[in-house]
Amino acid sequence: MRLLVVEDDPDLNRQLVTALSEAGYAVDTALDGEEGHFLGDTEPYDAVVLDLGLPKKDGLSVLEQWRRDERKMPVLILTARERWSDKVAGMDAGADDYVAKPFHMEEVLARVRALLRRSAGHARNEMECGPLRLDTKTARVTVDGKAVKLTSHEYRVLTYLMMHRDRVVPRTELIEHLYEQDFDRDSNTVEVFIGRLRKKLPQDLIKTVRGLGYCLSDAADEA
Repeated sequence: MRLLVVEDDPDLNRQLVTALSEAGYAVDTALDGEEGHFLGDTEPYDAVVLDLGLPKKDGLSVLEQWRRDERKMPVLILTARERWSDKVAGMDAGADDYVAKPFHMEEVLARVRALLRRSAGHARNEMECGPLRLDTKTARVTVDGKAVKLTSHEYRVLTYLMMHRDRVVPRTELIEHLYEQDFDRDSNTVEVFIGRLRKKLPQDLIKTVRGLGYCLSDAADEA
């Protein structure tokens, strides 16, 4: 899953990126509203963490422009503004949730998980596909109750496929949602990660739909 953090405080920006990266997300970052608006307008993010008090272009204006342009990714607002009217303005502009500064990083992580779950139509942190279980809160993957050890990129691939279970996900879409903006994106690496996952998971869970992409589905469900 790929996220964008738009926060002008360098230390807080770095803390957010570190925490989200350690939680298994690919994270891009911007330090002002203009850059943040450009990235959110041109890149396919699964969610955005957006500060309101930004230089060059304030966060509320950035959010309003995204929504006018039909950008539908969920947005978590960070605000140091105490007035309830500011929070209402953010929600009315198209925000999906907000966190008031100062905050605990665990709260931000929990709210990001909730936004991603809801946008993909999932009610719980734990997702299932046959004997496969993935808990987005703990980043724990099990098969028949036994832990499966994955690399960070294998986990990202599996999480995205689990979030979009039973849907054919094109290879280009996987690439766009797996890597940070500056990462050297080689389409062949997706095939490598899929191959590794197939060796660690039950056979036939990840299906190749020739010419289209990959689909995570329990074979028993299709019987």
